[in-house]
Amino acid sequence: MTASVQRAVGIVVLLVLGALSLPVAASFLDGEGTENWIIPVQLLAMAAVGAAVTVGLPALARDGADTTRRALTGAWWGLLAAFVGVLVFWVLVSGFDGA
Repeated sequence: MTASVQRAVGIVVLLVLGALSLPVAASFLDGEGTENWIIPVQLLAMAAVGAAVTVGLPALARDGADTTRRALTGAWWGLLAAFVGVLVFWVLVSGFDGA
């Protein structure tokens, strides 16, 4: 698989999982006493998923990066995807009319 294809697949996977991670975390943790754990669990899960995706698709990190460096880079990609997912859900819940 070429580097361009790896990047495209990795970005799509992370964006989809970033958008789905918040509702999945909320479905498991939306109870009395656990609702404050939704965002931290989502962020930890997306950091782990990002690390796994980037280790599996090395083109998401710099050329020649070792496994540890790829995992750290992937964790940041995962956190960015989680932020984009939260932003998308916020826009969808708030609506587009501004009211």
